Amino acid sequence: MAMLDGGELLARTLKAAGVEEAFALHGGHLEALFQGCVNNQIRLTDTRHEAAAGHAADGYARSTGKLGVCIVTSGPGFTNVISAVLNAQLDATPTLFIVGAPPLREVETNPLQGGFDQIAMITPAAKWAHRITNPERIPVLTAQAIRMATTGRPGAVVLELPVDVLHMPVDAADVWPAHGMPRGRPRPAPSADEAARLVAFLAGAERPAIMIGGGARYAECGAALARFAELSGIPVVSNTRARGVLDPDHRLNAGAFGTLGVIGALQGLQADRVLILGARLGLLTGGRSPGMLPTDVRIAQVDIEPEEIGRVRDVELSVCADVGSALEALLAAGADAAWPDWSAWSGALVGLRSADEMMFASADPAAPMMHPYLAAKAVVQTAQGKARDPIFVLDGGEAASWAEYHVRARRPGSLLTHGYLGCLGIGQGMAVGAQRAHPDRRVVHVTGDGAVGFHIQEFDTMVRHGLPIVTVVLNNFVWGMSIHGQDAMYGPNRRVITELADTSYDAVAAAFGCYAERVERLADLPAAMERALASGRPACLNVLVDGEPILPATLALLGGAGGGDDEIVIPYYENIPIRRSPAGA
Repeated sequence: MAMLDGGELLARTLKAAGVEEAFALHGGHLEALFQGCVNNQIRLTDTRHEAAAGHAADGYARSTGKLGVCIVTSGPGFTNVISAVLNAQLDATPTLFIVGAPPLREVETNPLQGGFDQIAMITPAAKWAHRITNPERIPVLTAQAIRMATTGRPGAVVLELPVDVLHMPVDAADVWPAHGMPRGRPRPAPSADEAARLVAFLAGAERPAIMIGGGARYAECGAALARFAELSGIPVVSNTRARGVLDPDHRLNAGAFGTLGVIGALQGLQADRVLILGARLGLLTGGRSPGMLPTDVRIAQVDIEPEEIGRVRDVELSVCADVGSALEALLAAGADAAWPDWSAWSGALVGLRSADEMMFASADPAAPMMHPYLAAKAVVQTAQGKARDPIFVLDGGEAASWAEYHVRARRPGSLLTHGYLGCLGIGQGMAVGAQRAHPDRRVVHVTGDGAVGFHIQEFDTMVRHGLPIVTVVLNNFVWGMSIHGQDAMYGPNRRVITELADTSYDAVAAAFGCYAERVERLADLPAAMERALASGRPACLNVLVDGEPILPATLALLGGAGGGDDEIVIPYYENIPIRRSPAGA
């Protein structure tokens, strides 16, 4: 019988699962796997830092809905990729991280890049993590890892392959076959009774809304969602991961989750019943604050992960199901329902999806320093006008949000940005992964001058692999979200480690071989963006913007800075109440 080493067995298993791309940084522990990837036509895109390779696998998965694969070496390679593992896990992205390790036969000998338990370290950060100790079991355990990553609520899984296991040749007759390989995602559906109760719940509302999240994105349910919205007349809001599931111009697309808060602040109206489809309750749905979801709002929640239902807020109706299957059931159950006329409510809500235009109407296009809102608008609108169906990768604190206002995602996976880890520096890697996944589309990476510094060396990756990503740095010489929060809490004379230099990011990119320009006037920005796109090369625009404008979300995340003597204001979380002793106690 043929003798096969562990690297060949692993590569064959990945290929059988449909893997065609993997993102990596070389390490000798993994040489057998790299050779196996070449033998099995799996393209390897190597980055300059392991975290960037991990973010690239994450970006590939987010933009395609398929499994993303990252391969990094042991020791520092493993520790460098931990943030990427956790970022993918917290945002429920189907990713497989393959990490090397010293030989099993040299455990407890103080080996190179060893001396600690990688699996023990990563297990709390991943959906599943496992060390493979026998080459014969590589196919079956790899199939299990892929199944874990892609079914149920997707997530990040980690496989550790010690170098002796990976390089050991074994008789093909002794290999455990890769049974249980996922053939599509299971789609559990609600019962007929659950669907009927959901329809009755919604039909009894005065001001209903549907909130969709990543569960809708991976369910590939855009057509069913549009049909149900039209059948019921209920407006739909989405988080960034679900942007593009419903066409941005659909008459019932009310934009981002925040629209539910804006209509309360501007018009005194609030949703009274909300159906949450595949979105987790937490910070991005307003946390425990009533700003987005009022205290008395009635909630129904559909999620494939039952333990997520009811987190943070009480849920009246809970359904454990795939979002796509749930929408199909709602269409059947609601076909003959007497849906009220909610056109006044939906019109008011949808009318606020461009509320940002009102908020920043006073921004001066002729100001000496560009307003970041107007700069981001020029960048995004030029890209959307000149490139067919571009993909936007947004990084940085306030920079990402300035750009998000303007993105019109027409397909799922067309907007990639931060999630619950709030990890800066994701942009370069995610852009690489998205461009590899979609060579026929242009990827535009908008970032801040703080975030771009995390992995600025990845301009080299883009050049070496011929990836025509356009990176736009909104350069205001500060850590924007940090400095604005600091000013709000302590005053402008208490700025601490929140200022940056006017660095020539364009010159750095040009040194790596990119097309590059420095842009200082708003009037020059659209043409510069057109030149960057037309270059057909990796490109960088260093766009100087005013550091004074404050993103509204920054102040919202402070929970009311300076709001009184009865609480301590802290950034990003609920303020801490001060409990005072009664007078005379």
